Amino acid sequence: MRRRSYSHHVGIIAAACGLFQVLYGPALGQVPDAYRTMWNAPQLQQRINDGIEKHRKGDAVLVVTGADGKPVAGTEVAVKQLTHAFLLGCNCFFLKHFKDQSKNEAYERRFARLFNFASAPFYWSDLEPVQGKPRFAKDSPFVYRRPPPDLCVEFARKHGLTLKGHPLMWEHFYPKWLGRDKGRVGELLSKRMAQIAARYARSIKIWDVVNETIVPKRVNVVPDDYVAWCFQEANRWFGPDNVLMSNETKKVAHKYLGPDGRQSPYYKLLATLKRRGVRFDAIGFQFHIPDTGRVMACTESAPELLFKVYDLYGGFGKPLFITEVSIGSAGTGAEAQAVQAEIARNFYRLFFSVEHMAGVTWWNLGDGMAHKWEGGSDENKWQAGLLGKDLQPKEAYRVLDRLINHEWKTSATGRTDANGRFEFRRFCGTYEVKVRLGDALKTFKVNVSKRSNVRHELRLKN
Repeated sequence: MRRRSYSHHVGIIAAACGLFQVLYGPALGQVPDAYRTMWNAPQLQQRINDGIEKHRKGDAVLVVTGADGKPVAGTEVAVKQLTHAFLLGCNCFFLKHFKDQSKNEAYERRFARLFNFASAPFYWSDLEPVQGKPRFAKDSPFVYRRPPPDLCVEFARKHGLTLKGHPLMWEHFYPKWLGRDKGRVGELLSKRMAQIAARYARSIKIWDVVNETIVPKRVNVVPDDYVAWCFQEANRWFGPDNVLMSNETKKVAHKYLGPDGRQSPYYKLLATLKRRGVRFDAIGFQFHIPDTGRVMACTESAPELLFKVYDLYGGFGKPLFITEVSIGSAGTGAEAQAVQAEIARNFYRLFFSVEHMAGVTWWNLGDGMAHKWEGGSDENKWQAGLLGKDLQPKEAYRVLDRLINHEWKTSATGRTDANGRFEFRRFCGTYEVKVRLGDALKTFKVNVSKRSNVRHELRLKN
């Protein structure tokens, strides 16, 4: 009997899920069996597990030597992971937003427990509402969901977070004073980028240079050849140790058109930049799922499609980032939270397994912290936070905590061999190593990377 492919089985499951949606609709708090069948398929789980093992772990060799530089055998070694190399984050748009200081402390505590990565707001209209008076300083006037960058830098240093600036350019948030003269707009855009780079290029290493450039209609004047122009200006002002990234909507970024996906508008844009020699260092994909019904019905974001998209863009040889994740719970009850948590776990494990993936960012830590469009929709209705309005963890928070702080964090113990060596394979990141010889205890820090068999010499000095 001819064996059916994984794609064939996924197609059948997706059709069954679609029929479920048509006949019954996605009931709140209810996960169809077909959804779980698709995600629990042995071949899919094998690919995810193999990807995590291969792409997220590294081998390390510790060599313990005495003060004389000679290897010491039989030394007790205890290795404990402190941080991840993979960037797991959230925007920090509600930093210091509460009048109650205990709530501000709870926000920071919940944030820092899960994440090593934070997106700081740089929307032009809110950063510089008055021309020539940017809100950089941490005591700047309050603007909703826009903590001043200096405050974000301070927060990141306090908790050891990597920062990303979002965004350098998005023409939907131009200040009212900018005007519509194209030449003048270009001049002031360049000035803005130079000013931001001078102040933050060292403390904020990663930048969304452009945001949502393909689908939305132009509402403001932009320079000619807008996307290329923005990256060329960013390259002019930011150094080679900064990461310059594009950021595109889920609808555009996850399209897979043509037999090999290369007709997708986002792919074509990036391929054109590459062909022209325009520098871009990473590729961002938004991943907003406010209504989980289509996901549960297997008509949106099926794992096979996601792997095809990330494999395609991985061909650029640049880091991939899931820049904005939101998954709605559409309710406060335990059942609604359980659906959000199950979907979040599935997607995060898939993201974590992808070879070129470098980071994932949840969008809005708590319910009630999403954007309210003036005269338009209120994104808070989907209740896509990881915390409730009371800042207590929802089930999705607890699920990510188990992944990030338990399943994806490792430790090891043992003794050095006759050559003073202790070898281990663990998740990439920073580790604390405690070495005990008799009554003496020494503590070291080492980094584990995907480079094979990285050697660290730990010398026990007198």
